[in-house]
Amino acid sequence: MQVGLIIIGDEILSGKRKDSHLAKFIELLTERGMQLSWAQYLGDDREQLTARLREAFASGDLVVSCGGIGATPDDHTRQAAAAALGQPLALHPEARELIWQRIQQMAAEQGQTVTQDHPDSVRRFEMGVFPEGAGIVPNPFNKIPGFFVGNAHFVPGFPVMAHPMMAWVLDRYPQLHRKVGVIERSLIVQGAMEASLTPLMERVESQFAGIKVFSLPSVDHPQWGRCIELGVKGDAERLEAAYSALKQGVIQFGASISTELVR
Repeated sequence: MQVGLIIIGDEILSGKRKDSHLAKFIELLTERGMQLSWAQYLGDDREQLTARLREAFASGDLVVSCGGIGATPDDHTRQAAAAALGQPLALHPEARELIWQRIQQMAAEQGQTVTQDHPDSVRRFEMGVFPEGAGIVPNPFNKIPGFFVGNAHFVPGFPVMAHPMMAWVLDRYPQLHRKVGVIERSLIVQGAMEASLTPLMERVESQFAGIKVFSLPSVDHPQWGRCIELGVKGDAERLEAAYSALKQGVIQFGASISTELVR
């Protein structure tokens, strides 16, 4: 199962707010020995969201979507998810109860009384309207839940809420956790062009299943100047043999190795 992240919000695309979800999600995955397969940024456009979420639902990937699940006119994620599924929206009873608890808590803190039929309460209950059949993603910050359908999970855009909710989602999939995360070994190569090393890279990938070879060229690295970071990552059992083959190939090619890196 691949793991994907969708980050939604015009404020991210315009630069009004800086995204912190991608780095945090990668951190949470790494702690569990998992790896991010793909990520995408989308604006608050319902038609575009519907199309992308339809693909996400169909993929079977473990997907986390951040943002756009509020109840203001610029929030479209809940509606887009329902449209992508071809399901109606419905007020989730557990979500309603959690929202009502939060409403009462806020009223008590302000020394006020509140009723469930007050217009403000009714509007807040809208945050619990999810695609029919959805489950709840608990929100430890303020109780206002997110939701999930299948392997697609939807959390708020606020990092203080989203990040612990992301962790909860990943812990729903203990079968995907690994004791040892993705290991990476690489070397800094000088005196070779990337195109000349491509046959070597292809040969190593073909010989070692579960291994990916990567190449990160630099023209002005602060320490090594013009160079290529050439490495392997993936299956821990095959990593050392693949790395050894890659290193030997570079030596046979005649390029110089400045240093070796382990991550």
